[in-house]
Amino acid sequence: RGFMTDINKHASFIWSVADLLRGDYMQSEYSKIILPLTVLRRLDCAIDPVKDDMLANYGEVKDSGANVGPTLDRLTAIKGLWNTSKFDMAKLLKDRTQISENLRAYIAGFSPQVRDIIQQFDLDTQIDKLESNNLLHVVLSKFVEIDLHPDTVSNLEMGYLYEELIRRFSEISNEM
Repeated sequence: RGFMTDINKHASFIWSVADLLRGDYMQSEYSKIILPLTVLRRLDCAIDPVKDDMLANYGEVKDSGANVGPTLDRLTAIKGLWNTSKFDMAKLLKDRTQISENLRAYIAGFSPQVRDIIQQFDLDTQIDKLESNNLLHVVLSKFVEIDLHPDTVSNLEMGYLYEELIRRFSEISNEM
């Protein structure tokens, strides 16, 4: 019972971001922002405890010509989950004038496997649209408020959470 309550609580919080999109986006477009940023926030939270070590290790090996992947893979429990950008989602909020460029740099700092996943969402197009509507900072600010670290939201719960978000988007699409 508590399991589903937590999932619904997280889903409702994430869903509240859609309120920020009203007027600038059609309801059928909400998923184009909410789903990739949910994934990005999950990755951001998973890396957070080792981010400083990740940057230090990257600094040591980046100029050696060696493949940095294996070195950085040892820092997380998930192979291929690393980021060499100086940014995390919270740090992106510190510079409103460069937020879209910094978000792109943050995404570019992920491992090739993670970048491939993020590219499937066409987030780059949404970054431009959010920025042009002066929504990028406020939307990212909302996502930074939710803790999606694996110790807080298990992989199973994250799967259910993502499914719940997709279900809600499907309901909106069916209403149209």
